[in-house]
Amino acid sequence: MKSPLISATIITIGVSACVTAASNEEISSKAAAMLKSSFKANGQATLDRLDQDATQHLCSEFAGKAPPRDVAQKIEALNLATVKYPTDGNLLGDWKNGEKIAQEGRGKQFSDDPAGPVGGNCYACHQLSPQELSYGTIGPSLYQFGKLRGYGPETQRYAYGKIYNPDAYAACSNMPRFGHNGILSEQQIKDVTALLMDPASPVNR
Repeated sequence: MKSPLISATIITIGVSACVTAASNEEISSKAAAMLKSSFKANGQATLDRLDQDATQHLCSEFAGKAPPRDVAQKIEALNLATVKYPTDGNLLGDWKNGEKIAQEGRGKQFSDDPAGPVGGNCYACHQLSPQELSYGTIGPSLYQFGKLRGYGPETQRYAYGKIYNPDAYAACSNMPRFGHNGILSEQQIKDVTALLMDPASPVNR
């Protein structure tokens, strides 16, 4: 039989746990409300950008650390199902246009003309063409991407899918979901894929 002291201790711990959980939920709710109240719609940058989809919600739960493998697999499967490949079966466009898209950093910002050019800004995170000396290192180097991995259909499909929705291959990736979020068009993704996969592209020379 439990003593009154032990029973009281168990009850206290249980109540404290409930209070802590409630407090954490309350804090998260207040923080989200404060975040939303600090933004205002400006041009094409509307407040719906603050709304999280299932992937973003899951990744936010593990911000700053890798999600558990089962969660990562769930995220990757969820996003792989969203990848839409060209109906014509052709995954490669014009690598010259792909280079322009990789260099272009404008698009989707409040200060950008919605009718103006939209780029991928790929060089902000990756090395691609050796002629470009200014590039970021958040992402891996993509120099000689096709040359090192092969130019076959499987690699082409992977490259296209990775650009379309990187979370399909690496859960909670820092890379934008260019196709999934409608940042780049199908043709633009084809062109960037060609930049990576065309043997004539400077990326593979």
